[in-house]
Amino acid sequence: MRHDERGSAAVDFVLVGTLVTLLFLAVLQIGIDYHVRNVLAACAAEGARYGANADIADPQAGADKANQLITQSLGASFAHAIAPVQQDEVGGEPVVTVTVRARLPLIAWFLPVGPTVTAAGHALVEPS
Repeated sequence: MRHDERGSAAVDFVLVGTLVTLLFLAVLQIGIDYHVRNVLAACAAEGARYGANADIADPQAGADKANQLITQSLGASFAHAIAPVQQDEVGGEPVVTVTVRARLPLIAWFLPVGPTVTAAGHALVEPS
């Protein structure tokens, strides 16, 4: 080993270790983002189905159910489901829509806020 290369292994370890750590954290952040988005979409869809039920037939009840499911799954800070006052129609049939908008959690706690994700659930209103 040459005399002027002493200590280069430590420098290599720091440089490569930093890059591998950043890559690992980026993959972890993407995984968390997909998980949160999928849970929000599933809760919005379930809330829309609940609000379109023939016994319920109330979009706001669907939004409340979605908020309840989100609180159980992810926590109260993500429960921001709403049902618009004016509901959509598809082919002349009424549709319940529940929309959830929330900020994604960040691994980098020192950043102010994460990006916003929006998920919507739709369900045809069952005839009574």
